[in-house]
Amino acid sequence: MTTPAPLPEFQPAVVNPADVLALAPNDETPDEPTAELVCAITQDNVLPPEAEASADCALLETEAGAIGQAPLESFRETLSASINVELGPDPTQPLTPHEPVTLSVEAGFVESFTFLRMALAQGVSDIHLRVGTPPMLRKDGDILFTKLAPLSEAGMQAFLKDILPEALQERAQQQTDLDFGVEMDRGARFRVNLFYEMGRMGLVLRVIPAHIPTIEQLGIPAVIKKFAELPKGIVLVTGPTGSGKSTTLAGLLNLINHTQSRHIVTLEDPIEFVYKNAKSVISQRQLGTDTDSFPHGLKYALRQDPDVILLGELRDRETINSALHASETGHLVFSTLHTTDAVQTINRIINVFEPHEREPVRQQLGAVLMGTVSQRLAKRADGQGRLAVAEIMMVTPAVRDYILKGQMDEIYQLLREGEYDGMCSLNQALFRAYRNGLITGDEALRVSQEPLELQQMLRGFYHGTQ
Repeated sequence: MTTPAPLPEFQPAVVNPADVLALAPNDETPDEPTAELVCAITQDNVLPPEAEASADCALLETEAGAIGQAPLESFRETLSASINVELGPDPTQPLTPHEPVTLSVEAGFVESFTFLRMALAQGVSDIHLRVGTPPMLRKDGDILFTKLAPLSEAGMQAFLKDILPEALQERAQQQTDLDFGVEMDRGARFRVNLFYEMGRMGLVLRVIPAHIPTIEQLGIPAVIKKFAELPKGIVLVTGPTGSGKSTTLAGLLNLINHTQSRHIVTLEDPIEFVYKNAKSVISQRQLGTDTDSFPHGLKYALRQDPDVILLGELRDRETINSALHASETGHLVFSTLHTTDAVQTINRIINVFEPHEREPVRQQLGAVLMGTVSQRLAKRADGQGRLAVAEIMMVTPAVRDYILKGQMDEIYQLLREGEYDGMCSLNQALFRAYRNGLITGDEALRVSQEPLELQQMLRGFYHGTQ
């Protein structure tokens, strides 16, 4: 970033995340940024005495340090140059929602770690950055624009340089797609995808919470804790992108970590949640830096005396084959798939293989599959975030028999009738959440894979038959 030109004098202002990252629906994005959208300035353009007297307040000031008053129109002109600010709290630390902070703003640029801290304070799940567009955030499932200036090509390059690990600098210049992780102090992490669209760079950052939630905190039925007690087999957590699969798996692994003495090996792309050894020993390996691929990493993981193995994703036939082999040899394997329910998950695994291979794979899968959790995130009725709802399939002898015989449609009926075994369909999970006042009927219908069936369940509830 070039050295900014001296700025017009203006009244200092207290800045905090809620002001700087004020969110706006897509259709309300301002045509051009204005000063009042970028920082908190009082209506009469005078700093409140209580803020002036506070030692904790971060103040905007000019490059020379002079602080004065100026009309708001004059202050708008400074957006074409840098606004130099005093550094407040450590920029590598996460923010609390109302913690004062300062942000270095230049047309087309945004200061990386301060911006990430502010995003964390807003409780967002994803950050979208691309040239020619203001930074965007996903919160509670919705994409919202920040009221900041559109990013320039140079601004994107500067942001990437700040967050990209040194070991990946060369790869980033050679590849058009790259996954990597960014770690801040106190455990805050981001999973980052670098990509190009129409020849211009873009970044999407997924927020990885510093705290690993428990199964109870996730709100998923406690029956899935049984998966953590299994001695061997394979358990799959499925769902669309952004449905909380990694968080659910982290909750299960951390449960094992705190209750059993086992060796857990994770193979991830990139590493998301970071675990601290409790009763278990955990080895976390990242593709690209610690191992070349999932199959290659899994091959050597089997020589590292593991009890539990986490595979970030079953991406291809070779990875699936390796996972099935590991579960057959007495290991407990957890992984994910981008499928919508248990039956689709089973079919996806089998159909990855050539027709002449599918029957042996069906027999193999039927022998080692222990269960699936197919989940979604639904907006809470009180507007306070989102709730995980899940179809849960426990592989009982009846389910296993249907898998081996290829009678997949029969599994749906078992899910509806298997409450005794801890199973439930997605519609049953949505209905319970609605009945308990956690989500609205409209939201339940939006998330449902079978809205007509759910609609009948809701009508029965209205008429007192449930």
